[in-house]
Amino acid sequence: MPYVPAENRYEKMIYNRCGRSGLKLPAISLGLWHNFGDDTPHRTKQAIARKALDFGITHFDLANNYGPPPGSAETAFGEILRTDFSSYRDELIISTKAGYEMWAGPYGEWGGRKYVLASLDQSLKRMGLD
Repeated sequence: MPYVPAENRYEKMIYNRCGRSGLKLPAISLGLWHNFGDDTPHRTKQAIARKALDFGITHFDLANNYGPPPGSAETAFGEILRTDFSSYRDELIISTKAGYEMWAGPYGEWGGRKYVLASLDQSLKRMGLD
């Protein structure tokens, strides 16, 4: 049976304007650091994400190194986006970050332009947003 979020989800949350961007962020966001890695069963991750949206949490915070292993939280959330949230993608704000060592070699860590662009491209691919 396809997931349908609670109809009253926006009544349960306070939303605040974010600078001049026009975005309204929920008062609470869901960070997916240690609860969305490969060591957590998929059904648990799915239940967490669904319950968050049911309560009006529309901002999901990730990073290229969230897991374990690094990157697995983005992959898991990408699967939930495809299977559960695809019809609601326009209601979601998904953020990620770069800056953590991810691969061997001179461009695999920290803040150089090449690293940041490559890292963000990989994040988008893992989440299926590329």
